[in-house]
Amino acid sequence: MSTLPETPARREDEDDGTARMSFFEHLVELRTRILRALLYVGCGIVAGLLVSDKAYLFLARPMVKALDDAHVSDKLVYTSPMGPLTLYITVGIYLGLVLALPFVLHQIWLFVAPGLYRHERRAVASFIGFGTALFLAGVAFGYYIALPMTLRFLLSIPGPFTPMISINEYFDMSMVVLAGLGLVFQLPILIFVLALFGIVTPRFLWQNFRYAILVIAIIAAAITPTTDALTMLVFMAPMIVLYLLGIGVAAVVVRGKRKRAEQLSGAGAA
Repeated sequence: MSTLPETPARREDEDDGTARMSFFEHLVELRTRILRALLYVGCGIVAGLLVSDKAYLFLARPMVKALDDAHVSDKLVYTSPMGPLTLYITVGIYLGLVLALPFVLHQIWLFVAPGLYRHERRAVASFIGFGTALFLAGVAFGYYIALPMTLRFLLSIPGPFTPMISINEYFDMSMVVLAGLGLVFQLPILIFVLALFGIVTPRFLWQNFRYAILVIAIIAAAITPTTDALTMLVFMAPMIVLYLLGIGVAAVVVRGKRKRAEQLSGAGAA
């Protein structure tokens, strides 16, 4: 049985520990990392397909509870013979990508890390860790707060009709809410990168806070599947908190850059 090629031996710099590799070695390294990442993705999708039915039951809980609270049938329906099969395959692929993501990020890290200094490695590792944690926090906020509130409002709209919720349409809507909030929760990371490159400063962010509120309102309107102001405020509230958190992150970055500049100037003068 063939195996993936081993990573070429690295020659470590004695001073900073960074790798010294030839162009050909980089290509072999890149090929190895890509193949292993694809292998992890394939394994993740297989695992996701095996538990896709249970995963969808978990995802459907907010919808079932909202239907039950509205005193209507809590059974979801499908309108196409291929509906359940398509749903389970889609859920399995999404779940597989999520399961494989840590391993794929690890392969990216193994490819990038040898070319970084020690302090840069710590920064990138923290960057990936905080980004993943914030994404999961956004998904959790959507699942436990935003999605149930949205569904409760939608089912409270009066009219001479009975809800018959399609499994595929509910999955599409829930993915927009959960993935949208997961991405929105990356705002502090985005501000960190912009501040690191000197594109924004804490003062700039604070002075333009009112414009940020406008942009946040537009984003909230785009990812909120309802038109009521209360639900939109639920989506806006964490974004405003994250923006303020981003101002604090930018302040830390600017302070750190200023301190390093002073140390370098002091060392140069000495």
